Parts: sequence; C-alpha cells; structure tokens
Amino acid sequence: MANVDLPRMSDVCELSQHLAEGNSSSGDLVADCLARIARIDPVLNAFVAMNSGAQAEAVASDARRAAGKPLSPIDGIPVAIKDNLVVKGKPCTWGSRMFADFTPEHDELPIERLRALGAVILGKTNVPEFTLEGYCGNALHGVTRNPWDTQLTPGGSSGGSAAAVAAGLVPFALGTDGGGSIRRPAAYTGLVGLKPSIGRIPRQGGLPQLLLDFEVVGPLTRSARDARMIFDLLSGPHARDHRSSQFTDTPTKRVRPLNILYVEQFGDAPLDKGIAQSVGEAVDQLADLGHKVTRGALPFDLDAVTAFWPRIGQIGLAELLSAQPEMEHSAAGKYVEMARAGQSVSATEMHRGLEAVWTLRNAVGMAFETLDLIVTPSCAAMPWSAAEVYPDRIDGHPVGPRGHAVYTGWVNACGHPAISLPSAASADGLPIGFQMVAGFGREDLLLDVADQFEATQTWAHRLPQLTREHA
Repeated sequence: MANVDLPRMSDVCELSQHLAEGNSSSGDLVADCLARIARIDPVLNAFVAMNSGAQAEAVASDARRAAGKPLSPIDGIPVAIKDNLVVKGKPCTWGSRMFADFTPEHDELPIERLRALGAVILGKTNVPEFTLEGYCGNALHGVTRNPWDTQLTPGGSSGGSAAAVAAGLVPFALGTDGGGSIRRPAAYTGLVGLKPSIGRIPRQGGLPQLLLDFEVVGPLTRSARDARMIFDLLSGPHARDHRSSQFTDTPTKRVRPLNILYVEQFGDAPLDKGIAQSVGEAVDQLADLGHKVTRGALPFDLDAVTAFWPRIGQIGLAELLSAQPEMEHSAAGKYVEMARAGQSVSATEMHRGLEAVWTLRNAVGMAFETLDLIVTPSCAAMPWSAAEVYPDRIDGHPVGPRGHAVYTGWVNACGHPAISLPSAASADGLPIGFQMVAGFGREDLLLDVADQFEATQTWAHRLPQLTREHA
C-alpha cells in the first residue's frame, strides 16, 4: 500500500486522511485487507462470507475521489459486518443452520447508511448462534479465535468483528450489543467498543429482535477518534425508526471536572485480580486527568432485572420457534430448549419483568442527575478457551453462564450509552478493558473522556504477534 506503514496499522481517521491527500487509494486498501485475510483468517475464522464485489466498489470509490466527489470521510474504506446484520445479496446466517440459505434482498438501515457513505463492505463476520452468548462459535461456521492468543475466545457475540479488527484484517467493523456483545469482545482484543443509546443509530429491516429493544448497533475500532467518526456518521434521526427521533437537541455541556463513580465489583460477584488491578490503574489515570472519582456501589438495584434476564432470550426464541417451526430441527438443541422454556412464561411474569426494566431505567436516569460517568471493568474474567461457551470459575470461584458478563447487561436494559476502552494489558500480554457509562444520549461525553484518556495511553497501533508474523 503506497506510503502507508501497514505493519503499524493505521486507524480509520489516518486512512481517511491518506485517501483525501491522494497518498493511497481504496483499491490499495481493499487489496491489502484481502491479502491479509487470506494469510491470517484461516487461523482466526473471523469471516464467514466475503463480498466478491469489494474490489469493484473500491474502483468506484477511487473514481469519485478523482472527480472530487467523495461521499464521506470513509468513502472507500473497508468494513466488516457482523453476521446478524442484514446486507443485501450477502448471506445472513445468524450463526445457525436454520438460516444457512438466507440471502436477503435489502440492506438493514445501518448498512444502507454505510453504503450511502461509500464504505466498502468486505464481508460478514462470525457469531454464536442467534447471538445470545458471550463467545464466538457455532455448528455452521465453527469457532472464531482471539488473535492475541488463538487458543482463547475473542468473546461474543461480536467476536468475529472484534477478531477481524484486532488482527488488522479490516480497519473497523460493525457489531451489535444486546448485553455486552460489543464491549466485552473489544476488551478481550484491545479495541474500542461503543454501545450507543437505544435509538441513536436507527435500525429497521433486520432479523427478529430477540432481546427486546436492548440490542443496538455500534462500531468496533482501533481508536476512540474512529469510534467518534463512525458514530457521528451512522447516528441521526430516521423516519423508519421512531426511537431515533428523540435525539434532536444539543446536549448540555457539563462543568469539568466530571463526577465519576467507580464500581469495582457488583456485590459478591467474583472479579479476576489482574482485571481489578488494570482497571484500577485506569481509574487512577482518570483522577490524574482532573476528574473527581468516588469508589462505591451502584446507586440502584439490579436484582429484579438480573432475575428477568434469562427469560428475555427464551421469550425471543419462543416467538422465533412459533414463527418458524423448522427451528426445532435446524437449530442447536439448547436453543430449542430455551424456546420451549420461553413458551411457559406467563403474561404476568412478562409484565413483571418489563416493569423491572422500566423501574431500572428511571432509577439509572435519576443517578445520572448527579453523576457524569459510571466506570466498571468491562469483563469479570479474562478470555477463556475458544472451545468453551463460558468460564466456569473466576478468581477461584464457581460461576454460571453470565458470571463473566455481570458488568454489561444492565446498561442494555436501561438503554444508556457505554464504551469499552483498553487499559493496561495482563502480565502475559493479553488485552484488558474498562467500561464507562454515561447519561442517556450522552455519547459526546463518553467520547470526550475516551479521547482524553487515549491521549495518555495510545493503543491504536498495537498488534498481536500473529499479525506481525504475517504482515
């Protein structure tokens, strides 16, 4: 690629500048990404389908730039798309044999916006079946591995997207986050993962929403400035998603220093000691930047929503089974069992659960009347074996399927924005991340602090050994 130090791995903003200055071309970028995918992805298994028209899209982008008519700052920049987002003419399997032959004839709204911006879609990335678990593997496409240690998982459910960006196979990717599915994979792979507020990036025309309105679309990037660029380009009201219409006013600026609450542990839920140390150091850095940091417990109760949480996916799968009875024979048995469990949920239990969600949303909103940010670890456990669905022990204590994920789901339930940023790596060099949560619609605040923190600890050009060996 002309005049660009690819082993250093440029972020989207830098690539955009190279394209604008004529130091490179979209054709160069796409060719380089495809070559790296050919060398590295057989080890990672991040991609499940490729776009055969990517090089032609790059040629069209270069022609627009030559004519002085680029569509946006990301015109011509390659992107990977999580395989639960609908892309016209490309497989959308949702990690399931049930959808193995599904090729949609339209773009989901965020993809439609990406196309209008001129981004080149390279391909689709792997997910766990129905994107309901925090690892990345399925019977249709196999297991995706973490580029920092290929024996480990990159997390999930946006694991394929995270692995692709972390390994330098693509400059950025889109994922979805219904319970931490962007933030935890970002933490496990050394990336920035942004979960916007409900409705900030409008959605329409996608797969069934199994997780109510909890699941949102967001970017996985190498830098905080990239996250801001992609968020700014994809957000904004659209008539096809009424939830997006509420974001019309300029947010009120907060007086610095910010009031930050750091919650290291949720009750007696175990936390890996290395994560605690790394995130604690990051919080100390936030204090060094001039912010007021208080350490304590969450100022609201999660018990009712935590109790309802397992039912949400079950209810969504029950509806899917009702609409598509072939699921009983084509989906993995555990998801069929979950669907059957969902069929037993009464209207009373469902209503009680929704009331718990509404109560939490009000309580969290009230907490942010006095707080600017809540900071927690992004994950309770370090990445575990790629062959396992979840770690069964954390810091020597037995945990269940969501033990590693205790810090993230409540943010989806309340609908607030959150971002995962890299903190200091573990003793053996594995990435660790911490989560910042802001008031509803305050992505600007998250990204301002992310920029400030990133300036003290640059991570955008760090690469796993696997990538350096195949550069």
